[in-house]
Amino acid sequence: MQAQSHITLPWDGGNQKAQVSQWMGLVQVTITYFSPDVTAPNGQNRKGQIWGDLVPYNAGEPYPWRAGANRNTTISFSHDVTVEGEILEAGLYGLHMIPSATTWTLIFSNNATSWGSFTYTSDEDALRVTVNPQEGPYKEWLSYEFIDRLPDQCTGVMQWENLAVPFSIKADVKNLYLEHIRNELRDEAGFTWESWYQAANYCLENEINYQEALGWINRSISGDYFSNENAANLFVKAGLLEKLQDPVNAQKARDRALQLGSSDQLYQFGRKLIREKKGEEALKVFKLNLKRHKDAWPVHLGLGRAYNNLGDTKNAIKHFKLALKDAPNSRQELNIQKIITNLESSN
Repeated sequence: MQAQSHITLPWDGGNQKAQVSQWMGLVQVTITYFSPDVTAPNGQNRKGQIWGDLVPYNAGEPYPWRAGANRNTTISFSHDVTVEGEILEAGLYGLHMIPSATTWTLIFSNNATSWGSFTYTSDEDALRVTVNPQEGPYKEWLSYEFIDRLPDQCTGVMQWENLAVPFSIKADVKNLYLEHIRNELRDEAGFTWESWYQAANYCLENEINYQEALGWINRSISGDYFSNENAANLFVKAGLLEKLQDPVNAQKARDRALQLGSSDQLYQFGRKLIREKKGEEALKVFKLNLKRHKDAWPVHLGLGRAYNNLGDTKNAIKHFKLALKDAPNSRQELNIQKIITNLESSN
């Protein structure tokens, strides 16, 4: 009996395999596909003959388009997501499409191991969504990419010839990170004050989970295996208490933080107040920084930012020039000089 050959030879159809991935925080999305060319393997130029011809419109079942060439185009999600607002569980899916001149149906099939769409059956559908195709820049090779990238969402796009087919993908990144943080705090990370501080600060900055975060920041300040009360964790505690409608204790935590804060910590807190549009409060913090730490870096930089934020250009320039003298490196010197130049030219 003659043995069968199992060697791997290059695919000679010209449709090379490709893959593209995108992360949204912890969430990974990966599309794997074979990429056909507008120009046929025999050299025939098929420009203008792709849509509605080579890829027929409204073909539907039993054979939707494989959204590429050769084997299934596949798309995988490391965590649950929504596609065009519809829930899709984590997993690997075969991606098929039903094109038309106006709208397209995207099919996510639980079967991701077939050759193209020839054995496709709707019984294996995990999700179908409808999307609108768009005109796009000319693409000789079919390709996929991710655009409109934000921390918790992106848009996948199939492009070929002069057509683009986008579909939105979103993930509950904040809560995924929250669960990840909880697990990390049960391990080695839970034995440092910094980890509890970082976890609580994540909640404060992302406006979630305030009550649990307050417990975390208290652990940072006075943990079972450490005790490290400092301006950084006290400022976070003050912020969380404000969110929990406890202004009296928030002010106590803030006052204590101001007593303990280094020049850099007070500077960072003042910058935070400016971002929160609390300009007068920020100026008070920067003035306290000057009183407490005299001419330490970045005291005058903070005062320059505070006065500039309040529209006091004269005092802003004065303190920026003082900061320029003490700038710790050439990059800071360049940035501060640009600010001074812009303020002087507009004054």
